[in-house]
Amino acid sequence: MKKKDIRILLVDDEPDILEIVGYNLSAEGYQVITADNGAEAVKVAKKKSPHLIILDVMMPGMDGIEACEQMRKIPELDETIITFLTARGEDYSQMAGFDAGADDYITKPIKPKVLISKVKALLRRFRDEEATSNIVKVGEIVINRDEYKVVKNKEEMILPRKEFELLSLLASKPGKVFKREDILDKVWGNEVVVGGRTIDVHIRKLREKIGDDSFKTVKGVGYKFVV
Repeated sequence: MKKKDIRILLVDDEPDILEIVGYNLSAEGYQVITADNGAEAVKVAKKKSPHLIILDVMMPGMDGIEACEQMRKIPELDETIITFLTARGEDYSQMAGFDAGADDYITKPIKPKVLISKVKALLRRFRDEEATSNIVKVGEIVINRDEYKVVKNKEEMILPRKEFELLSLLASKPGKVFKREDILDKVWGNEVVVGGRTIDVHIRKLREKIGDDSFKTVKGVGYKFVV
């Protein structure tokens, strides 16, 4: 998908944020739509179906958390990525955001170049619709789900089944934070009763094989794959 076709909804009650962030995103080639409050954001999102929503948490009236909850009830926004803008140290806001259905968060203040890099990472999940779903290419890694094979830097590696399935899940949506309970459900299902430490052990093994920088721990929530 080309940048000019990607719609980003930017929501913040501070005019300076809308102007500066909106300018940088537009300069990068994205379609930028803005809203200055939660209620307006929900209406605009339903009408425009953006690919990415950057949503401030603290806003008067309907705040970002409530707006996110409302958006997640709209079928047209099932595939939309929602990321929150939060002030540094707002752990409660981050936790509440994930519970409301957010995919990630961006910490303010943020430099324009860092913001653009973050947006690009979040949007990587919108791959060419013609791409084969059983072959996932993320950065230097190619995952072949049919053959249970992983290739990194042209070097083939065979992973144990659960490590492969965990990697495949996280890499399917780079930048998205997968909650621990969702990982357990999707990778282990009802096969056996396992504890949270099981995920940690598998992540540690993947870090050793794929690279420590590819996996990020979101404290109290889960894990995400980064490029």
